[in-house]
Amino acid sequence: MTKNTSTESPPQGETREFQAEVAKLLDLVVHSLYSNREIFLRELISNASDACDKLRYAALTDPKLLEEADGGFAIHLAVDKENKTLTVTDNGIGMNHDELIANLGTIAKSGTAEFLKSVGDKKKDVSLIGQFGVGFYSAFMVADKVEVTSRKAGEAQGWIWSSTGQGAFTVAPAENAKRGAAITLHLKKDAAEFLEPARLRNIVKTYSDHIALPVILDPIADAKEETLNSASALWMRAKSEVTAEQYKEFYHHVAHAFDEPWHTLHFRAEGAIEYTALLFVPTQKPFDLFHPERKGHVKLYVNRVFISDQLEGLMPRYLRFVAGVVDSSDLPLNVSREILQSNPTLKKIQSGIVKRLLKDFKERAEKAEDYATFWNTFGAVFKEGLYEDNERREELLELARFKSTQGDGLLSLKDYVARMKEGQEAIYYITGDNPAALRNSPQVEGFLAKGIEVLLLTDAIDEFWVPTVGTYDKKPFKSVAEAGADLSKIKSGEDKADEAPPEDIKPLVDRLKASLGDAVADVRVSDRLTGSPVCLVAAEGGMSLHLARLLKQHGESPGMAIPKVLEINPKHALIKRLNGADDATLADAALLLLDQARIVEGETVPDAAAFAKRLSAFVERGLA
Repeated sequence: MTKNTSTESPPQGETREFQAEVAKLLDLVVHSLYSNREIFLRELISNASDACDKLRYAALTDPKLLEEADGGFAIHLAVDKENKTLTVTDNGIGMNHDELIANLGTIAKSGTAEFLKSVGDKKKDVSLIGQFGVGFYSAFMVADKVEVTSRKAGEAQGWIWSSTGQGAFTVAPAENAKRGAAITLHLKKDAAEFLEPARLRNIVKTYSDHIALPVILDPIADAKEETLNSASALWMRAKSEVTAEQYKEFYHHVAHAFDEPWHTLHFRAEGAIEYTALLFVPTQKPFDLFHPERKGHVKLYVNRVFISDQLEGLMPRYLRFVAGVVDSSDLPLNVSREILQSNPTLKKIQSGIVKRLLKDFKERAEKAEDYATFWNTFGAVFKEGLYEDNERREELLELARFKSTQGDGLLSLKDYVARMKEGQEAIYYITGDNPAALRNSPQVEGFLAKGIEVLLLTDAIDEFWVPTVGTYDKKPFKSVAEAGADLSKIKSGEDKADEAPPEDIKPLVDRLKASLGDAVADVRVSDRLTGSPVCLVAAEGGMSLHLARLLKQHGESPGMAIPKVLEINPKHALIKRLNGADDATLADAALLLLDQARIVEGETVPDAAAFAKRLSAFVERGLA
């Protein structure tokens, strides 16, 4: 959240209102989301550790930032029982005037306002709040006043931020402020337990033992200074030395999350390139997973020195939900992030990490129910790799799972091919927004009648990866919503003798074409309809109607009108009756049938009033 801005300091203190989202967030944190108040200390220690990491990285290119002698990086806890305060101090990067306002008074993350609107006043799981990276606000669960005294590294002026969490905060100059930040919590009456050394010792050991910096409890009365954690990089320890609970807490630290990790991968690569990776796959979906500005949560270290958590070259976009740490001694320390981004060694590290992750996914996919948990959460993102990652496409296809017209579970493409009917040469699919609606679509009627399985693709990325991939196991993907579907070659054990279409259907087709004119690209006899009179399909090889609708929803134009083909069911009683209808009746019926097909496709009727008028007239005629 830190922004590297520096402006002239105002001459005196000032009072400001919290951003609306912050005020609402504070209320949620204090009254709804945090069920376990001790979490506040974990959040403050985690933020302090991040601040020290940022300074260590900044000092690689500007060593003067570390000129102040401070005995190395550390986090201190100080208890003042008389004044009932607990202070968490770090000697990290610190914040200046503008950064205190930006970081502690506003939330600039994409999607925050939308998220808070959706939450309303309802209680939500604690995992949602950590995704904002604003664990600082958890301090107000235990404190009725919070003060932050901070001086940014390299700057002379310090500042003090103060608030009771009631809608406003003040920022004023601070004299003799040390580099870093000191957060002083004026504890509530019911939070006195957090002044007890034994309680603090237990919290740090439970939640923050993995922090690579020492967390030190300052002397209380005659007691000596005490380091409360192991103060060693968890990822550098042997797997046998790390407990499941320690892995979980480290995941909470690096991902700013509160759920359980679905998968943990900890390994050391040795050979031409050496690195250690400790990676986690969440159980729950981050709220901003699909925001373009979302950054990854995999931190890069070089010899335990933090470098960046925003290197796109470290993890492909389709695995952006993965969190964790990668530490290597084979990367340069003293280069910019931009140069490091294209470093060939980094590319090889990414390749090794992805290979190990996909191997683990393959093993876990053998347990269908377990893998379904992952796929239902991250499948839509994972499928982006089918479009983007040509090198690993075959592996990704084997790991992909789909819903279909047969059952409610998930199946692989290998499963689909094994169930294909005799004479079936293609993998059929339909795209849309809702699996239930797709199962009832007129476009799949003929396929269902023959027992042909159709994949139900409901993610936006499906419109892009399918044409890019093209085939699986030498079988082409083919949309059932495309004109030209020919089911006559496909055999089924339940096949019955087809009723031949009326011989005089062609004149009706020609009359419908003439009546509808430019409203449709063509009118054709359907091979797919069994129960519905009509349906709309895209011209063969053209953009799907679903994709055109998606583009329109996002304010983008497909470039030109999508040619739509109206298919009619010659065996349907309504179509048979229309064969002998007069021109006026046929004209009204043609428009009604077209509007009906539009509605089924989820489109709006161009002229709702005219549609209602024609429908009423037809109903009245039928009742006469």
